[in-house]
Amino acid sequence: MTAAESTAPPRSGAAPVFLTGAAGHVGANLLHRLRGDGVNVRVLLRHADNNEAVDGLDVEAVFGDIRDLDAMRRAIDGCRGVYHVAAKISTIDGDRAHRRELFETNVLGTRNVLQAARETEAGRVVVTGSFSAVGYDLDDPSAASTETMPFYPMARTMPYERSKALMELQCWRAAATGQEVVVATCCAVVGGHDYFPSRLGRTMCDYTKGTIRAYVDGGFEFVAARDIVAGHLLCMERGRSGEKYIFSSEYKTISEILDLYESVSGLPRPGRRIPARFMLGLTEVSSYYLSRFHPKVNQRFTPGAVRLLQLRRHADTAKAREELGFEPTSIAEAVAEAYAFHCGRGRITNPKANPPAAGERQSDAASPPAGDPRTGAAP
Repeated sequence: MTAAESTAPPRSGAAPVFLTGAAGHVGANLLHRLRGDGVNVRVLLRHADNNEAVDGLDVEAVFGDIRDLDAMRRAIDGCRGVYHVAAKISTIDGDRAHRRELFETNVLGTRNVLQAARETEAGRVVVTGSFSAVGYDLDDPSAASTETMPFYPMARTMPYERSKALMELQCWRAAATGQEVVVATCCAVVGGHDYFPSRLGRTMCDYTKGTIRAYVDGGFEFVAARDIVAGHLLCMERGRSGEKYIFSSEYKTISEILDLYESVSGLPRPGRRIPARFMLGLTEVSSYYLSRFHPKVNQRFTPGAVRLLQLRRHADTAKAREELGFEPTSIAEAVAEAYAFHCGRGRITNPKANPPAAGERQSDAASPPAGDPRTGAAP
């Protein structure tokens, strides 16, 4: 796609906010929250994607590619406020073409969105960052990371991690010129409106099918979909330009996540734990083979994913709490929302699985807005 094409004429009334990545997990939850708050939204979609996230919503859709600067200028023109959520997410090393796509999408695409927003005077841009691009204590990786810790590129890192760290440099460069840019740093997302589905969504569905018979323990920071959405709104409303904020709900081990899956589904969790060193060696071989000969096969475990889990990284969310008023909710509730969503989509087919809890919501983020998400005005 070399140009942005619209499916609807611009509507009268308040200028819309612009949202990239609306088809993805974070973007879909953000879109539903914005529309629930009555905000006009113009979304950027791609014809090749699953765009069910916008079905039934009163939004203005434009089709284009963030790697096309001219398309971004046309798409953003007339908007007030930009949420740039779109990114290519991957835990594999991949081949040269894969790594180039990561760079062009996550780094150059972000540069294009920022430049287009600046040239069209669209106002503040909130960019979705990744906790994997936040640094950590090299002597104690499990110590809580803060926003001030620089990304460490000397260890073996995934191309995705490097691309998100380079993406942030585009944000800081734009902020240095006076553009209003804030980064909302996202951890592993749990919740509904997961249309693709996400990596965690697929894992939950596979769990209920009984295809997960063992696990590799480790841990990571997880964020409820409603919480990362609230974080984006808070960054738009109250965040300081040129700063990033980490949003996480809770640190969980993989064993604890499986306990939550068992609780919502009623299906017994696997009890066999695979040693991390063995799994790392196995994934080195399998990922190399699959990436080169079966690149379309989803890889549940990759060397990068195993390494991240073994670091057992924790997040310090004090900055988001103190400056923005961020109040994280429960991952257990987010797992229940995700389960209800996947049940509703017909993805939980095991007849022995529990039905979702009565009245379970599907992650239309519940935190009240702190101001006008279009203008950045405080209440």
